[in-house]
Formats: sequence, structure tokens, C-alpha cells
Amino acid sequence: MSRRIDALDVLRGVAILGTLGTNIWIFTSPAGPMELLGGGSGGAVETFLRFLSNGKFLGLLTLLFGVGLELQYRSAVRKGTTWPGRYLWRAALLFGEGVLHYVLVFEFDVLMGYAITSVVVAYLVGRGARTVTAWMVGAGTLHVAVVGLVTVGLMTGQGQITGAAPPSGWLDQVLFRLQNPGIFRAELVLIVPMGIVLFLLGARLLRAGVFEEGGARLRGRLIAVGLGLGVPLNLFTAFGGPGWFVVDRYLVAPLVSLGLLALITSIVLGLREAPGVLRRGLSGVGRTALSCYVFQNVAAAVLCYDWGLGLADRLDGWRPWWVPVAWAGICLSFMVGSSLWLRRFERGPLELAWQWAYQAPWRTHDQARR
Repeated sequence: MSRRIDALDVLRGVAILGTLGTNIWIFTSPAGPMELLGGGSGGAVETFLRFLSNGKFLGLLTLLFGVGLELQYRSAVRKGTTWPGRYLWRAALLFGEGVLHYVLVFEFDVLMGYAITSVVVAYLVGRGARTVTAWMVGAGTLHVAVVGLVTVGLMTGQGQITGAAPPSGWLDQVLFRLQNPGIFRAELVLIVPMGIVLFLLGARLLRAGVFEEGGARLRGRLIAVGLGLGVPLNLFTAFGGPGWFVVDRYLVAPLVSLGLLALITSIVLGLREAPGVLRRGLSGVGRTALSCYVFQNVAAAVLCYDWGLGLADRLDGWRPWWVPVAWAGICLSFMVGSSLWLRRFERGPLELAWQWAYQAPWRTHDQARR
């Protein structure tokens, strides 16, 4: 049991830092999010660097959310409490966190999408195999159809969004996000159907024992499919041009995520010695995942935007070389910072606030029962 938990902590840490590997290209672009929406991607070197993270860690994080939901369901069954019951309040808090993150920090927040997805999946996770499979097939079909339609638009030059770069002041950026939810929240149309599939798949993989010693055969198959097949396909779509962007990020990359999940789990389960510096740092980020996800975007914004240090404009001539350096510096800071924080606290700062808010509606009732 402890090794399985260790693997999940490391996986979460990898997923959180990996999402920054995608987001950092948005923060470091002088055009901000409009550069991504406009289909710009730089030269071959930048395309390859983007390929290393784009979509893969979003997929991995989505799978892990499904694993977490399954663990919450198991806990409720053991305690004999109503399901989904209080879990719906968790989803509401997650949605509220996502709204604040979107408005105050980052246009492409995923927490809102995960919150919506978790409500749907909460009613499915305890159902029979046929029902779950039917939902996975239905959501997967819808997802492929949406990806196909968007791709046709991109191929014909009708799917790209053009517009001015967002304003440089922080308050002006907040207003810009509030005024353009149709543009920046359109990603939910892709995240929710994909999330239903990956949430349910993550729950099934947990039940199948993929995080246990006896799951080596299953992990081997996932590595073969996810990395053996997924990576070549991902290379093709990454270098295929802007028209393949949605296929690359939302269809092929999640396949690679399955291989990464299996590979990292196998590595962690195969380690017999005490955790080293790298593993402790990744586990620290994984245990404070919500805090690190939000605050690493805050750190990137402070470094890159004009209301902060303004490095996106100042170092644009050094692009793409300075971008991975910025990513590595932020990652190192959060690996060290999370490890130090966990020496004194059991949860991350946002996790502590979130836990207080989660318990608040029932605090008086629970205390009375004691």
C-alpha cells in the first residue's frame, strides 16, 4: 500500500511540473495566450521542446484525478457514508478554485473542467462495468467528433483565433479574461468529454492493480502502446503544422500519458533504497499538487508579464533557449519549497484552506456526533 501511494505522489508531482512545461510557452510569449490561439509555434527547436510536454501531462493529471475519485469512493464505501454526498461539495470548491485561478492568474485553467467532469463521474464510478463502458464509449465518440470538427476548421483556416495581445497590467488582464470567457473557456468542450473517459479509465486502472507489484504485465502493455505507438504518432502530429494541434494535444498525447503513467510507476516500484533528492522533490510537489499548480503559474506570470519582471519581452531574442531554463528554475524552486513546507505541515497552503472550507458546512454536526 505504501509503495502504491508513493507512486501516486511522484506521478502527481511529474504531472504538475509537466503542465508548467506546456504553460511556460504561453507565459514567455510576448503575445501571451493569443499566440497559442493563433497557432504560432516557432521553429523546429521550439516545436520539439513543446512536443516534450504538450498534452501529455494534462492527460496524466486527468488520469490521476480519476484515480483520486476512485479512492474517495472507496473511502466512502468503507465508512458507510452516502455517495456522492459530500463529494459534490468538493467538486463545487474545486470549481470555485478554478474560477479564481482563471480570473486572477491564467486563461487556460483546467480545474473548472475537472470539477464539472468529477460531478458526472461521481455518479458513474460505482456503477456496473457495462454502464461505465457505455459512458466511456459515448464520451470518447463525442470527444473524437469535436476534435475532428475543430481540426477541419484549422485545416481550412477557419479555426484559428486572431486578436490583439492581452493588456500588460494585472488588473487589465483580469478584465480581459472576464470579457473573453467564450474564447478562453472554449477548451472545456474538449476537456470534459476527454476527462470523463480518462477519469473512468484511471479508476479502472487502479482497480486492475496497475499501481501494485502484480501489475507489471499491465504496465508493460501500457508502455508498449503509450510510448511505442503513441510517441511516433505524437511526433507526427507535433511537426504536422498548426492544423494538427487539437489532435496532437487532446487525442494523441493522452495515449502517451498512459505509457508515462506505467513507466513512472514501474520505476518507483522498482526502487528499493530510501527516496533520493529527486524523488522527495517530486513527491513533495505531488502532495501539495493544488498549491504548486496555482502558485507555479503565479510565479511564471510574475517573471514574464510586464506588471512583473517583464522577461517575456526582455528575453524574446533568446527564445526558445531561455524558456526551458525558466521552467527548470521554477520547478526546482517548487520541489525545494514543497519539501521544506511539508516538514512543518501535513498539507500544502491551498490544501489547508481548501480542507477547512470542505469541512465547514458539517463541522458543527460532526463535532456533535463526537
